[in-house]
Amino acid sequence: MVLFTAISPRFPSKANQIGLETIVIAGASLLLALSAKISVPFYPVPLTLQTLTVIGLGLALGSWRGAAAVLLYLGEGSIGLPVFAGTPEKGIGLVYMMGPTGGYLIGYVIAALASGLLAQRGWDRHPAKAMLAALLSSALIYVPGLIWLGIVIGFDKPVLQYGLYPFILGDVTKALLAAITFPAIWKALQARLGL
Repeated sequence: MVLFTAISPRFPSKANQIGLETIVIAGASLLLALSAKISVPFYPVPLTLQTLTVIGLGLALGSWRGAAAVLLYLGEGSIGLPVFAGTPEKGIGLVYMMGPTGGYLIGYVIAALASGLLAQRGWDRHPAKAMLAALLSSALIYVPGLIWLGIVIGFDKPVLQYGLYPFILGDVTKALLAAITFPAIWKALQARLGL
């Protein structure tokens, strides 16, 4: 059970439930846009909160709501809203999305789905499983990300050096944050709501 599912019974009617889900998904897409603009100094590259947020959305909202929030975020970006990291400086809209980071954006949808599915199986409630869920979901971002990066810059270039190695330490750090955060949120929620 994910956090959203634990809270949603408090809104029993169908109309209230749809309204709540719409608000939550729209709010989550805005949170993702905000996280794209936050950069924390880190070694060897600055750490953005975007991947942590993507995985967190899946863990908190479940697979389809988390993925819907990411898809809404991508839709916002595709019409030219400056929601992506580095926008508007590095371009906006579809031009940005077709650039070297486009595959990672696709990977965000996959990661939100995966972390949501794992959360629905209870992986968000225990630190070790939450960390593993975050690491697995993060790894899934790299599959389309590295393939797309290789297509854009050429596979004769050091694709892994550009698009994977510098981010591993940050991903492990974010997985640790997820492992600490989500089980703690569950514990607080259980105490507050009597779950």
